Amino acid sequence: MKTDNKVIRRQKIRYGVRKKVAGTSATPRLSVFRSNSDIYVQLIDDVDGKTLASASSKDKEIAAQKVTKLEQSKLVGAAIARKATDLGLSAIVFDRGGYLYHGRVKAVAEGAREGGLKF
Repeated sequence: MKTDNKVIRRQKIRYGVRKKVAGTSATPRLSVFRSNSDIYVQLIDDVDGKTLASASSKDKEIAAQKVTKLEQSKLVGAAIARKATDLGLSAIVFDRGGYLYHGRVKAVAEGAREGGLKF
């Protein structure tokens, strides 16, 4: 039952964050999803309801490297930053998806910032 409470708690936080954070085509929302083994990020334009770009730890170039999950998360952040700059985007809004800004979620944000994105 504890797992159910965790999931419900995260969903409630996520809904609260989504009320405040919305992406546009000029400043898309960087949405983070973290599973036990992998991490996924998307650049989302909420006005049109489209995903502009995505990256995950399952991408071939990231999965091929034998690094820790924290280092993988930083690489995912750098990968999404590269894709965003290719699209001509430099500013985003960060959606932590109800997760604490700590650990792998923080590593994604740091990797994206080092890649040139502004939050």
